[in-house]
Amino acid sequence: MELRHLRYFREVAETLNFTRAAERLHIAQPPLSRQIQQLEDLLGVALLERGRPLRLTEAGRFFYEQSGTLLEQLDNICENTRRIGQGQRKWLGIGFAPSTLYDVLPELIRQLRRDGELELGLQEMTTLQQVEALKSGRIDIGFGRIRIDDPAIHQQVLSEDPLVAALPAGHPLLAGPVDLERLSREPFVLYPANPRPSYADHVLALFANHGLSIRVAQWANELQTAIGLVAAGLGVALVPASVQQQHRSDIGYARLLEPEAVSPIILSRRTGDVSALVQRCLALIEQARA
Repeated sequence: MELRHLRYFREVAETLNFTRAAERLHIAQPPLSRQIQQLEDLLGVALLERGRPLRLTEAGRFFYEQSGTLLEQLDNICENTRRIGQGQRKWLGIGFAPSTLYDVLPELIRQLRRDGELELGLQEMTTLQQVEALKSGRIDIGFGRIRIDDPAIHQQVLSEDPLVAALPAGHPLLAGPVDLERLSREPFVLYPANPRPSYADHVLALFANHGLSIRVAQWANELQTAIGLVAAGLGVALVPASVQQQHRSDIGYARLLEPEAVSPIILSRRTGDVSALVQRCLALIEQARA
């Protein structure tokens, strides 16, 4: 499927007339008809009822609405790309693990969005994915929780977030602080399942360092999924304490007794990157932490 298929279809959908649509597109009618037929063949459904008058099928109405949103986004991307290329706008890519949204990142985003000449690209990704995105230039800074040994990447620990046990509402361990040994007897919901290494390996290592192992009852890919599975009674999970800002009635949190049970929030950037935008981000982060 190509962009011309979408643009041609939208003209036909808006005019409901092949002749008028062809005139607006400055092409002949037969090629336009062939392109629409080709689009329907690619989708495997009819988008038009070819009678008098021409009508959109239910699938055609859905495709018209969704393709319009897609084309509008593409137009915006093209316009911003031109403006960035012409020096009228600046672009900054930020990668982040979902659990870091409870620390300095929201304030950083708020501050950066006040700059009308700056285009922000926000991408949810694991620390490992952030490293690859930094190397390829797809993002400029990343916020994650895993330490990476890579000379091309400079990492800075912004804070150490204590870990807490997320437990289903009514669980007996919610009565007070709990240690890792007692917690290891519970079935676990662990995340993310991949890619690895990840936060899951950080949790496994924490227990291993105390000579303990855990039974993983369910793997999840996202923090929110893991919390939902805990609420459903599939097991318990270790999550950063900052997640407690998200109030839910179906789960509770228990503090861990081990002071070393923490998860760092780590800022990653390219080694030697002294660009003005990255330096500005570092200054804003220091200001937010002050």
